[in-house]
Amino acid sequence: MNMKLQDSELKVMHVLWREGDCPARHIAAILNEDVGWNVNTTYTLIKRCIKKGAILRTEPNFMCHALILQEEVQEAETEELINKMYDGSADKLFAALLGKKKVSPEQIQKLKDMVTKLE
Repeated sequence: MNMKLQDSELKVMHVLWREGDCPARHIAAILNEDVGWNVNTTYTLIKRCIKKGAILRTEPNFMCHALILQEEVQEAETEELINKMYDGSADKLFAALLGKKKVSPEQIQKLKDMVTKLE
């Protein structure tokens, strides 16, 4: 994925990924409740996502359809974070995450299982 979505655009995408295809007015209602945005703000962000190729608009009712998968965005954002903050080293990110939080024995086992699958 080559497109870069801003945090505000990602809020719109999260609604679409969670709700599935829906009218723009539904996205606006959710974001008004969740973050206090007015309709014009949400519509502007939806139009920016359309222009970037992240959302497809169809009629009637200004229906919105996500053209990119949440997993693709997560992967790209994680890659960018690793490159920007950890010199491209995933193990440095992993160490930083584990060093700041208490990890339960169950979570440790889950992580071990994930690493084993990668080997």
